[in-house]
Amino acid sequence: MSAPDPALVDLLGLVAYGELLAFDRLAADARLAPDLPRRAALSEMAAAEIAHYRWIADRITALGVRPDEAMGPYVEALQAYHDSTEPKDWLEAATKAYVGDAVSDDFLREIADGLDGPDRQLILDVLHDSRYAEFAATEIRAAIEADPRVANRLSMWARRLVGEALSQAGRVAAADRGALTALIARREGVDVPALFRRLTDAHTARMTAAGLNN
Repeated sequence: MSAPDPALVDLLGLVAYGELLAFDRLAADARLAPDLPRRAALSEMAAAEIAHYRWIADRITALGVRPDEAMGPYVEALQAYHDSTEPKDWLEAATKAYVGDAVSDDFLREIADGLDGPDRQLILDVLHDSRYAEFAATEIRAAIEADPRVANRLSMWARRLVGEALSQAGRVAAADRGALTALIARREGVDVPALFRRLTDAHTARMTAAGLNN
């Protein structure tokens, strides 16, 4: 059996740990929900994250690598992001699900485009379902409609989230020993600064769609 592509193992390790953390975070944030339907919605999201973790962990194992070894380089950077962006209430949790998860998904989608075949599809399959983003955006818009003053508070929170997420992406790029950067470079004409500009542009569009100020 030939040695697995280090870039693939690193990317799968990053995704696996991201899914594990997302499960922890969504399960905790569900307790902030103001009613049972909203609590159930976040709990369903958490269940999906742990299922996705299993898919990725199984693929890492099939490559002959232990999942904990593949995830190890990313523990510090990803944990730091979540520790620095812990929501204080339900609306902050919804905004984090909408803004923070989307930036992470955009980042992973860009990198996965450097892969071929089933592994690329596996990464795309574990990215967050659009219905969860729609759920979070609906919560934000409803809150702003009920009290327009909420827009300023959530806009400031969203800007902090994207700033922390982009910093996290930079730390991840440094932590991976160049493998993820190599995946980006496989796409002709693509570089890391251009990727970050696209992440920022996509974030701006999402802010507008949810009624938040850029």
